[in-house]
Amino acid sequence: MESLFFVLLASFSFTYLAVPWFVPRLLKAGIYGKDINKKSKAEIPEMGGLAIIGGFLVGVLLAIGFATFNVFDVSFDLALVLAGLSVVLVMGLIGVIDDLLLINQKVKAFLPLFAALPLVAVKAGVTSMDIPFLGNVNFGILYPLLLVPLAINGASNATNMLAGFNGLEAGLGVIMCSTIGFVAYALGKPEAVIISFALLGALLAFLRYNGYPSKVFIGDVGTLSIGAVVAVSVILGNIEKAGMILFVPYFLELFLKARGRFKKPAWGILKAGKLYCMRRKDIYGMSNLVMHIFGGVSERNLVFTIWLVESLFSAIVLCSYFGPRIF
Repeated sequence: MESLFFVLLASFSFTYLAVPWFVPRLLKAGIYGKDINKKSKAEIPEMGGLAIIGGFLVGVLLAIGFATFNVFDVSFDLALVLAGLSVVLVMGLIGVIDDLLLINQKVKAFLPLFAALPLVAVKAGVTSMDIPFLGNVNFGILYPLLLVPLAINGASNATNMLAGFNGLEAGLGVIMCSTIGFVAYALGKPEAVIISFALLGALLAFLRYNGYPSKVFIGDVGTLSIGAVVAVSVILGNIEKAGMILFVPYFLELFLKARGRFKKPAWGILKAGKLYCMRRKDIYGMSNLVMHIFGGVSERNLVFTIWLVESLFSAIVLCSYFGPRIF
């Protein structure tokens, strides 16, 4: 437990100190976007996810150092943790390239498949999965060769899709990482705990600057990395059921975006401090759905509502593992 505290502290501290260093430099380099959900349309630095990646890296390396020098009696499979770290770093690199060069959407949709190769190489995970309503299913060789790459690809694209509002992506990441980390800790899966908690600390620090009103945007480097960490954690912890439940809101986002053939914007029109759907039938994302249900909503409350929905699925995850068996 002591080691986890220091991993959290290290990742939190690095990100907390790094963001103020990055912000003026990103602005000077012209790496910024407009906060379109504000009347002022202020220019906000992007690629703040670099500070998250840095904090995550520091946290994981500290855990590896604890194991190497036998501090706090930490023990885990080093190959699995390094493979997971590699996946996240490659995904972060893809995000950096996309933030700077704007990768074609069709190409970006499949690039995460290559980021999964380190996990495939070490044959990470267990081929048997506990699937809601189906029970335990053994996928054999298909698990490392097919399901692992698809999981990394799907999770990364999903967290990159449900985005665009102050603090939304980082807050959702906090909910997912804390849930997965807790489940993994209770089940004795140290590799998954290290990966998820290292990102958790970084995200908590980042929210200090990314929460409403944002002083820095997370960028694709951050959103893609969050999905990668969640996928890596559930694979290393063999807790795929938790991942599938936590991603239900993202499946809804996918369905709503598919209605608009992935070309319709999911933000709304700002009137008197509230966001409204452009037209009554314009529901092309969870954000539009929240606007429609409330008949107009502030950005802060919109984000809080989506966090609350994700928290409900987090509670379902905890009940499914530690409460009466329902599915």
